[in-house]
Amino acid sequence: MALAHDGEPPSLLLDAGTGLRRVAALLDGAAFDGSILLGHLHWDHTQGLPFFRAGDDPRARVDLYLPAQGGDPVEVLARGMSPPHFPIRPDQLRGAWRFVALEEGTTVIEGFEVLAREIPHKGGRTFGYRVSDASGSLAYLSDHHPFGLGPGPDGFGPYHPAARELVDGVDLLLHDAQYTRSEFGARADFGHSTIDYAVGLADVCDVGSLLLFHHDPARTDPELDAIAAAYADATRPVRVAVEGDVLHLPTG
Repeated sequence: MALAHDGEPPSLLLDAGTGLRRVAALLDGAAFDGSILLGHLHWDHTQGLPFFRAGDDPRARVDLYLPAQGGDPVEVLARGMSPPHFPIRPDQLRGAWRFVALEEGTTVIEGFEVLAREIPHKGGRTFGYRVSDASGSLAYLSDHHPFGLGPGPDGFGPYHPAARELVDGVDLLLHDAQYTRSEFGARADFGHSTIDYAVGLADVCDVGSLLLFHHDPARTDPELDAIAAAYADATRPVRVAVEGDVLHLPTG
């Protein structure tokens, strides 16, 4: 996800999957000058880095933040991006790259106020983020496994304090919606959320609107359309994320 202040090019990118390649087209040939904020280090959130043409550029300036793992952030990233897995290491990307181990708390990144809180997700430290500026606020919980903390009120996990702090009252919530209610029984321990949980969290936290994303890879477009139609009469706008969407805050 690429975030921009009003009238400016994108300067804050949330995660770095293969969709990162699309950011170059938003910059009209310019090099990227900004920051990348990783929620966690699974492959689907990092493998766009060496293919990010606007960042792998001698003119670029890229500050890359990742949840602190107790070690040098470059070496942590290099476990998946270095020979023999890839020809170069993260610190061999062209341009001025800086790698930052981020801890929980609030910081200002590219003029956005960013709150980072650790959220449950299998296989490594994972952060959710609340990002705000003068135009509005959003919460980004890309990979979220609240069921790891117990069944909660509806069997999909509790609305736990970290999630509530990130989400309460935001204009837009982007939330992991990988599974339907019927799919969850067989996949409850896979590390992701249900659509029902995301909708329930949005209601409990009184958000302006909800954008469902991190769809199951096998989900078809007609199935996503059916999910959107099922929430057409919800108490707040509920949409499914589509590649190439452009959103303006506030969205409520």
